[in-house]
Amino acid sequence: MSTTRLSGLGRAAVTAVTVAALGRAVVSTVTAARPARPSGSGAAPSRPTAREASSPRAPGPRGPLTDLARAAREAARAAGSAFRAARGEAAAQSGVIDAGASAAAPDRAGADASAGAAAPRRSRPYDTGYRPRSVALRQHARDVAELVRAPAALTVPGDVLAGALAVGRPAGGRTLLLAASSVSLYWAGMALNDWADREEDATERPERPVPSGRIGAGTALGIAAGLTATGLGLGALAGGRRVLLRRTLPLAASVWAYDLGLKRTPFGPLAMAAARFLDVLHGTGPAPAAPALRAAATVGLHTWAVTRLSRHEVDGEAGHEPLVSLAVTTATVLGASGAAAAVLGSRGAAGAVLGRPAALRVPPDGPAAPATLRRGSPPVADAVTTATLLTRLPSLRALSAPRTSVPLLASAAYATTCARSQWAALRTPQDPARVRAAVGAGIHALLPLQAALVARAGAPRLAVVLAAGLPQAARLARKVSPT
Repeated sequence: MSTTRLSGLGRAAVTAVTVAALGRAVVSTVTAARPARPSGSGAAPSRPTAREASSPRAPGPRGPLTDLARAAREAARAAGSAFRAARGEAAAQSGVIDAGASAAAPDRAGADASAGAAAPRRSRPYDTGYRPRSVALRQHARDVAELVRAPAALTVPGDVLAGALAVGRPAGGRTLLLAASSVSLYWAGMALNDWADREEDATERPERPVPSGRIGAGTALGIAAGLTATGLGLGALAGGRRVLLRRTLPLAASVWAYDLGLKRTPFGPLAMAAARFLDVLHGTGPAPAAPALRAAATVGLHTWAVTRLSRHEVDGEAGHEPLVSLAVTTATVLGASGAAAAVLGSRGAAGAVLGRPAALRVPPDGPAAPATLRRGSPPVADAVTTATLLTRLPSLRALSAPRTSVPLLASAAYATTCARSQWAALRTPQDPARVRAAVGAGIHALLPLQAALVARAGAPRLAVVLAAGLPQAARLARKVSPT
């Protein structure tokens, strides 16, 4: 029997019961309206006492209105029972198990409970659109986190720490305030980027918060302005007017210049690299920035390559950009791990040895010896050069020291994170997904790169903490995209 037929039978049953109840009420009313017969004794009926009248168990006087109200209640109760019976039959026909029926039958409680647990929950017949305030706030917070790419900010504090440790500043309260200022400016740049690209994202990325309508364009601009003001205030609190004018304000200006004007020009990658460069110098505070220039240049070079590659994450026409990124990754590994310094130092030692032939060939015992030494000079020079190079190269004991081993391990993690995705993008440069994956990997690879720089500055334990944030950043990227 179909659900429509059962619903029709339920309505017919409700109508019949209602008509019967109303008929009973009318009969009761007519009966009560007839004059009562006088009793044989002629005595007047006794009135109830005050206690009996106030007692809830004392029967009250019955009249037409009382009978009519009772009949209406009975009709409503009967209508409800008929409606529930019709609904239960319809649910049984459609295969949906009613939890109330299993609770009403004690002898079948076990079987009905197991069947009810396996059956899918019935959806609501309609949605009113109402949401509790807490749910609405969580949804809005999730949209704002997607707007500013909140998880990607994990790659920002390492810049400040690398700059601070390069100039000998401790990782204390003022350095942490500078890191918080950089995070605020980073989030401001992301929100400003979505506001500036709202028309382009409406075609290429309609799921973003601004083009999808989850966050208004004016709201995104207000969030960017508020976060910029917060970053400037934290910078002033960390180092006063000097740090605000020399460090924080130039960093904020580079962020706004990139998003509003330089992003679509050939100078866009350079502007983004300059922002990361200034972010490393932001950690130096009021100290001279010269000792941190090498670390800042390393981070800036990596950012330049990632930004060039990110320009093709939508169209998929990367061309030779993945090859450029691989070359930059190799150069960055050499610079961050200290291998380039070791190689250059060894070449300098060889040059120093080979550049002084007179000192090697002219001994102090007479003029006849130089001719003899000249004939055997190449073996002597080679032996001395080899011995000097071996003394200049790091020993195994030095390689096992944390200040040497941690930069090497962090550089290896950086190379693995970047090179694997860049190689995949190089093999299929027409695939936008591969290019986006390479860009995301480049953003996350900043953590091991910063760890290598921090370890070289003399803080291997802090470097381990930074490198440990890489799996967390990758996990959060599955919920909120960093690009």
